[in-house]
Amino acid sequence: MRSIRRVVAAGVVGGAMVLTAACSSGGSGGGSAAKADIGAGAAPASAAAATPGSAAPKVSQAAVSIEPKTGSVDVAPTALKVGATGGKLTTVKVSDKSGKEVPGTIAADGLSWTPTAGLSVGTAYQVSAMAADANGVVAEADSSFTTLTPEVQAKAADNVDDNATYGVGMIVSVEFTKDVKNKDAVAKSISFETDNGTVVKGHWFGDRRLDFRPENYWKPGTKVTVHYRLKSVEIAPGVYGGSDRDEPFTIGRSQVSTVDAAAHQMTVVGDNGKTEQIDITSGSDDHPTWNGTMVVMSKEGTVRMQSSTLPGMTGAPYDLQVPHSMRLTTSGTYVHGNWWARNGVFGGDNVSHGCVGLKDAEGGGSSTTAGKFYDSSIVGDVVIVKNSIKKETLEPDNGLSGWNLGWSQW
Repeated sequence: MRSIRRVVAAGVVGGAMVLTAACSSGGSGGGSAAKADIGAGAAPASAAAATPGSAAPKVSQAAVSIEPKTGSVDVAPTALKVGATGGKLTTVKVSDKSGKEVPGTIAADGLSWTPTAGLSVGTAYQVSAMAADANGVVAEADSSFTTLTPEVQAKAADNVDDNATYGVGMIVSVEFTKDVKNKDAVAKSISFETDNGTVVKGHWFGDRRLDFRPENYWKPGTKVTVHYRLKSVEIAPGVYGGSDRDEPFTIGRSQVSTVDAAAHQMTVVGDNGKTEQIDITSGSDDHPTWNGTMVVMSKEGTVRMQSSTLPGMTGAPYDLQVPHSMRLTTSGTYVHGNWWARNGVFGGDNVSHGCVGLKDAEGGGSSTTAGKFYDSSIVGDVVIVKNSIKKETLEPDNGLSGWNLGWSQW
């Protein structure tokens, strides 16, 4: 700790010493310093000190402490502490070598100052702080130090492209390349700015995945910017977040599709109130489709689907080129075109291996039922399945299925 007591100024009026100090209120630290107020017509402190018979300047009972001390290097971004004893802080100024000030707040009792956020890594800082005792006599302390340069960094990748447009069910999913231990600090360092005040909250799935969504589906037309401020955040001991960046995107029109597996129908509702009924086939009794709310994760065009990749597969093996494929879950649920099913399947039977199939032509085509639905869909669109015979619960981390968790659990 560094403690320095200094006299700021003193003057003599009519043979009596006058010593006062102007103190700022206990708010956020700024660049202005507290100064002694010398009475009108009084001699400067230096002259007063030289006058025979004048009293010695008073020493402040306040002491200012700053950690880290001057000359420190490899300082953690969270290590800065400024405090006072025997008085109250009046001014704290923290700035980097470019002069950019670090915002912070003096506590209500005047005994400490806290930065609004952690410092930046690999940066030189200067600190100047002042405190006044009960008599207004001011003490001052200074420090200069350099924060550490991270040796280990993690990457944080998400599923958002700059300036892209997504459906109203979009969930932003952030994946880290290393385990996150300081989860609260990381979550606070990723913020969402929206043009209509939509509140977004994060939910951890394990130590490497953090998903974000609002309480209800997004409002169409919402402008969103994700602010990442992870570069100077220690996500785990000795591991830092790697980058600071901003990612803007927009929520497009609403399209919510509800699959009734028992009725072999899908109802598509747009934000203009237009409703369309589509005949579908969903998962068979041996491979039923998940019930629950899912989100289009990706539009993948034609996908090769093989029975050999399906755990517990029963029935005839297959190896197919499947057009108009849109992924709904990580485990392999799709809504896709189907050109190989027999007549009467769509709207009449469930024969798939867990996916939702729409009538299509081999090789696809924009004029088919599947082609039209594919062209009208975007990533982030909602697909709800109900009345499937599947009893297992769709896990909220299986794809972008976080809508299956209530807001209080999120």
